[in-house]
Amino acid sequence: MPASPLCRSERNPGRRPGWSRGISLSLLLSLTCLLLAATVFSAAQPETLSIAAASDLRFAMQELAARFEQQTGNKVNVTYGSSGNFFAQIQSGAPFDLFFSADSDYPRQLVAAGLAESGTFYEYAVGRLVLWVPADSPVDVVHRGWDALLDPAIRKIAIANPQHAPYGRAAVAALKSVGIYERVESKLVYGENISQAAQFVQSGNAQVALLAYSLAVSPTLQSAGKYWEVPAAAHPPLLQAAVVLRSSPRKALAQSFLQFLKSPEGQSILRRNGFTSPAAAAAPPPGKP
Repeated sequence: MPASPLCRSERNPGRRPGWSRGISLSLLLSLTCLLLAATVFSAAQPETLSIAAASDLRFAMQELAARFEQQTGNKVNVTYGSSGNFFAQIQSGAPFDLFFSADSDYPRQLVAAGLAESGTFYEYAVGRLVLWVPADSPVDVVHRGWDALLDPAIRKIAIANPQHAPYGRAAVAALKSVGIYERVESKLVYGENISQAAQFVQSGNAQVALLAYSLAVSPTLQSAGKYWEVPAAAHPPLLQAAVVLRSSPRKALAQSFLQFLKSPEGQSILRRNGFTSPAAAAAPPPGKP
């Protein structure tokens, strides 16, 4: 029985000189296609953006992250804490892509140290400070304002730690500006961040807290308490800023998130969650030049 052409070619490749070259070309094309497919597949995979955010952003950031994920298909992982602690962690190499600080000086220092991208520095909001008490508190903080802190029913006043929390520094500055810091200093208890200060009051370990307005109007606290807004002139402005970190392997995605934050939708989310834009905060009140 005569051998098949394939068998003959295997026994005598000299009779089909183009056969081996065809196989090599075919393998090369197949490998190229596989590499291209792998590249496309890899590029299509969703990335996870890692954000370090000040605690006053908790509810706004949840909404911002959810909308960004819906629009881009990427994931956003947010860690909340005090701005000063994040600043120290980033200096030590913490692997975040974006830093949202309640004090614009921290991102500015990171830029100066070469740890953040200077062109991405963005002042996104101005924070506001309030006195907050539980809904069943006998102290009428809404009408008494600062005087409420001198009420005998107020045994402990919760604030964020002023050593590393911008809202804590603002609270101390405000108490000093109205001349009651020395009278209430012994009552102060310090949370690691502004969220923990709120938890002190919720748990009964303090009767009042100096909190971020963004937390006071959040779904968790709005129906659970009442508040009085501290006049902005009582403390230095809580100017807040974000920046993309130099060490981020996802700079393009981080900048996309910042662009979303600057968009009308992003700005609307910030306003809805109790933040004022720097431009609006700097504008004179209605009726004044």
